[in-house]
Amino acid sequence: MSETLLPKDDAEPLPTATSPESSRPRRSGSGGVALAVVALLLGAAGVAVGSWGVWELRSLESGHRQQAGHLQDIDSQTRILKQNEQLLSERLAQLPAADELEDRRRLVAQLQGDQQRLSQRMETVLGASRQDWRLAEAEHLLRLASLRLSALQDINSAQALVQGADDILREQDDPGSFAAREQLAKSLAALRSTDQPDRTGLFLQLGALRDQVKQLNALAPEYKDKGESLLGLTSGDGTEDSRWAQWWDQISHYIRIDFNADKNVRPLLAGQGLTQVRLALSLMLEQAQWAALNGQQQVYSQALVEAKDVLQSNFNQDNPQSKQLNEQLDALAVKPVAIKTPDLAQSLSSVQAYLERRHPAADEPARTQQGASQ
Repeated sequence: MSETLLPKDDAEPLPTATSPESSRPRRSGSGGVALAVVALLLGAAGVAVGSWGVWELRSLESGHRQQAGHLQDIDSQTRILKQNEQLLSERLAQLPAADELEDRRRLVAQLQGDQQRLSQRMETVLGASRQDWRLAEAEHLLRLASLRLSALQDINSAQALVQGADDILREQDDPGSFAAREQLAKSLAALRSTDQPDRTGLFLQLGALRDQVKQLNALAPEYKDKGESLLGLTSGDGTEDSRWAQWWDQISHYIRIDFNADKNVRPLLAGQGLTQVRLALSLMLEQAQWAALNGQQQVYSQALVEAKDVLQSNFNQDNPQSKQLNEQLDALAVKPVAIKTPDLAQSLSSVQAYLERRHPAADEPARTQQGASQ
């Protein structure tokens, strides 16, 4: 039967069944690879677990160190707190008791009350003293103003001083000072209506004239030939007449002959004479300067008059320097250096009367306070 079904020649050989021994090596090779992979995975997992454990261990160690540092800080702070507590305890032990503190508080309150009352009394006394000092200052200012007027005729300074005295009386705000302030107002009006002479300007102008005197020179007389002198010797046109003209032109600077002279010809100043005249003029102008500063009108006018006399008696009128100096002296001579100053005696007496009336009224509160304190 088997032969009819499977011919020998044409039939393919059937695969031979593998025995268990032949299949084992192939299975053992695939299983080793799997085991190796698993082993690798397990090794990697072990390394990861080890690394994580090391990291955890290090983090725990750092945490322990930080905690140890915090503990040390806390310990040091605790020691400091204990020391502070000990110091506070010592200070509290040094403080007095409550009863003693209460006694001290009462003493301090009593001392403050006494000090306040004493300061009020001092303010009252010093307030009155300040007012008295200010009023005494007003009287002193009026005395200074009167002295400035009588000695120097200084209107501006006197006006400022009187205004200062009036301001002091105004600060008092006292109806009793009405009469004194009224008199001061009259004195101020009189001072404002009086013109102050410019003594400084006059002094400087006279000083400028003194500088001009130092440069003052005499004008030499010069002959002008009009053909009438010496019987007409110089009036010809010839050669000889020309020589006479030249000769006369030269000698006319030294000698002048005028038979019809109608002018007072001044002698020619030179050398020591001119120096003496300059010195005399300078001294007179200096005297006028002193008189201008001190308000001496008579001395001022007399010095300028004498300076003009010296100038006119020693210099010709046709000299431009002396002529200009003479005009300036005339201009300065009419300027006033002295004025009639107002009298401040009534203002001073009215302020003194107000002070005398005020002193009894100022002494009465002081006596009242002294009796109350006793």
